[in-house]
Amino acid sequence: MSTERETSHGGVVVRGEEVVVITPRRSRALGLPKGGPEDGEVGWQTAQREVREETGLIAEHVSELGEVTYWYRRGGRRIFKTVHFHLFRYVSGSTDDHDHEVDEARWMPLAEARTALSYPGEREMVERAMALMPLD
Repeated sequence: MSTERETSHGGVVVRGEEVVVITPRRSRALGLPKGGPEDGEVGWQTAQREVREETGLIAEHVSELGEVTYWYRRGGRRIFKTVHFHLFRYVSGSTDDHDHEVDEARWMPLAEARTALSYPGEREMVERAMALMPLD
C-alpha cells in the first residue's frame, strides 16, 4: 500500500469567549476550518482563506498555534496528514455565508468546544487558543 503526505492549514477564530466551528458536508464531525494551500500562499494565508470560505468570516491572524498529525485512508492509499493551525481574531462576516463544502458553521463557547470537537488534536488547539487570547 502506498503512503502519501498531505499538508493543510487551519484556523481557530475567536470572538470574545466563542470559537467558530464547522460541520463539513456529508459528515457528522464537528471541527475547525482547514484546507490545502493554493499557489503562492504561505501557511497563515491558506488558513485565513479557508476560514473565509468555510465559515463566511473575515479574521485577523494573531499567531501560530501548533500542528496536528494523523493517518487516514483514501482510495486504497495511506495518507499522513499534517495540519498547521493558526489563531485568528474575528473581524467581520456572518457564518451564514459559508461555502458548499460545509453544512453548518456556527459560534460555540470556547469552554464547550474544547470537549465537543470531534478530534483530540483540534480540541488541543482550542485549549491553546484559550491560553493565548485575552477573553473580551
